[in-house]
Amino acid sequence: MAKSLVTLVGNPRAGSRTHQVARQAAQAIADRIGHTAADEIVDLSAVAPHLLAATPAAAVEVSLDLVRGADVLVVASPTYKGTYTGLLKAFLDLVPTGALASTVALPLLVMGDAKHALAVEVHLRPLLLELGAQVPTPGAFLLESQLPQAEELLGAWADRVAPQVTSALTSETLTSR
Repeated sequence: MAKSLVTLVGNPRAGSRTHQVARQAAQAIADRIGHTAADEIVDLSAVAPHLLAATPAAAVEVSLDLVRGADVLVVASPTYKGTYTGLLKAFLDLVPTGALASTVALPLLVMGDAKHALAVEVHLRPLLLELGAQVPTPGAFLLESQLPQAEELLGAWADRVAPQVTSALTSETLTSR
């Protein structure tokens, strides 16, 4: 299946644990939908200094184009104050409503405490739906204490969601790009 798979990382720190988990999640999905690897990673830590500029920098525009052009978009963020990061919100605010209509999005949050487990469904999923993305599965979350088992947990998650992603990719609404 020759569909693009893009990973969007909303952590303000380069080389973060969220970045590592996002890469693992994207690879797990890629393996199960017939990709060799995720096509691109948009790491918002790299464009953060330019995100709120009056005139968007070229790096921000390239990042926006990658996200808008994704067939599958893994959106990962650490949980800050019970939701996703402000950096991720500022970036996604630049994506027009409906711009992700041809995209299957998979929300993923990394959190320190299970009491924030609903944040992925209550906050991140609705944002992706507002942008027009198809979110065929419940969002995923990993606790920081689970990071040593991330590969195994993400593999099990990918096994569960890959059939839904594949089905969404082959639906009429997504093949009419």
